[in-house]
Amino acid sequence: EPHMVIMEFIMFGKLLTFLRDHRTRHNYFNFSSDTAALTARDLTRFACQVATGCDYLQSRGIIHRDLAARNILVDHNKVCKIADFGMARSIQDIGSDIYEQKSKSALPIRWMAPESLYMNIFTHKSDVWSFGILCWEIVTLGATPYPGLTAREVMRQVTEGYRLERPDHCRIELYRLLATCWQQDLNKRPTFHQLKIELSTLLEHQTGYIDLENFPEEDYFSMHQNNEEKL
Repeated sequence: EPHMVIMEFIMFGKLLTFLRDHRTRHNYFNFSSDTAALTARDLTRFACQVATGCDYLQSRGIIHRDLAARNILVDHNKVCKIADFGMARSIQDIGSDIYEQKSKSALPIRWMAPESLYMNIFTHKSDVWSFGILCWEIVTLGATPYPGLTAREVMRQVTEGYRLERPDHCRIELYRLLATCWQQDLNKRPTFHQLKIELSTLLEHQTGYIDLENFPEEDYFSMHQNNEEKL
């Protein structure tokens, strides 16, 4: 008898494609009764769902190392599922909170924390940095982080303190939460548990933290992959 694996069918596929498809069709609104439309509340909920999944991974001692919208799947109920564990590592049994990469491979440079870029060090807090970038992708409906910069320019400028700017349609309260993920000192970054609570609070307030009616579509674009980085 051959071995078989039963896997969940994910109707909407990758979150990155899901976001970009809605942007292309201009099918996004602040509020809508149409379940096929993408709303501002959906976006905040996606971020909260991913934070919840990451909180669980952290509790199991797993560092994902490749958190990005392309590695999140969206099911028929618009629930996000973390996927692609090809770069993930378990630190549960090694007696350390740090995983140090020894081998070289294509890396998701635009999603990586400074300590990962230059010291090959990965922790739960480097995942938190990547989560902040992922949330920026969500807010911009799938734009490529650091638009206009090459991978090498991203590495240099991030180390010098440059951070993704606040999109005009993103309320300052939400952007400040994302910015906490990009603290240079990894010990000052929040935990996924804290992020989950903060995002849940934003959802409870039901305030328009993302103004899709004024989404500046022309300001954001997508880049094609090159041999320097993983996109």
